[in-house]
Amino acid sequence: MTEREYNECVRTHADNVYRFILKNLRHEDDAQDIVQSAFEKMWLHRETIDYEKSKSYLFTVAYNQMIDHIRKTSRVQLKEEFSEQTRITDRPASNLRKVLEDALARLSETQRSLVLLKDYEGYSYEEIGRITSLSESQVKVYLHRARIQLKNYLVSPENVL
Repeated sequence: MTEREYNECVRTHADNVYRFILKNLRHEDDAQDIVQSAFEKMWLHRETIDYEKSKSYLFTVAYNQMIDHIRKTSRVQLKEEFSEQTRITDRPASNLRKVLEDALARLSETQRSLVLLKDYEGYSYEEIGRITSLSESQVKVYLHRARIQLKNYLVSPENVL
């Protein structure tokens, strides 16, 4: 990949990669750090990367770094999630975006990533498999299970009202 192709890749894909990571992490600073780190890694390996496959490479690197970040911070988050789930609250009518974010937050990191890659970014099963290092059939199964979980959450009246 040439310097010009690298710059074109940054211009073309930076927003999509950032949105994907931000949707998963829901923390702007961490998402920016991961995206910057992914582009840095791509710059360091630009001689070995085919420009035609740069988008897939970039999403793969960003995805793997996001998973590493989630694993590092999961201990603290588990305690916060537990205390948040045990609270009983009277929720006012919430908007659709909040309900969808809550539904996505209940998925595992893998399921959430698959849903976002397929339904938000529009990747094919094969491309998602390459990004996440899963087989195409695993992608389909995990995505199906994630959609069932989303459906069950979204059709429950106490979650929507």
